[in-house]
Amino acid sequence: MIEIGFLFGSAIYGIIWFLTLFMVLPFGVVSQHEDGPVVPGSEAGAPARPMIYLKLAMTTLLSAVLYGLVYMLLTSGILAQIDLPFLPDLGLHSP
Repeated sequence: MIEIGFLFGSAIYGIIWFLTLFMVLPFGVVSQHEDGPVVPGSEAGAPARPMIYLKLAMTTLLSAVLYGLVYMLLTSGILAQIDLPFLPDLGLHSP
C-alpha cells in the first residue's frame, strides 16, 4: 500500500491531465481548408473552430476520473498482490 501526499498526488494528476489533454485535442478538429474560407495570414490546416474551452473542461473531468482510478489502484494494495515473475520481490506481501 502506498501513501500519496498532496505534492505526489498533484504531480500524478498533472501528468495524467497533460496526457489526457493530448488525447482530447484532436477530437472534432476541422481544418479551415475543409471548412471553407481560410483566414488570411493563417495556415490552411489550422482548426476552424478549436473549441479549446470545451476540450479543457473535458480533459479536467476525464483526468479526474482517471486519477481516481490510479489513486485507488495505488492505495488499495492490489499491486502488492500481483505475482509477476519478472519483477523483484519488494517485501510488500503479507506473510
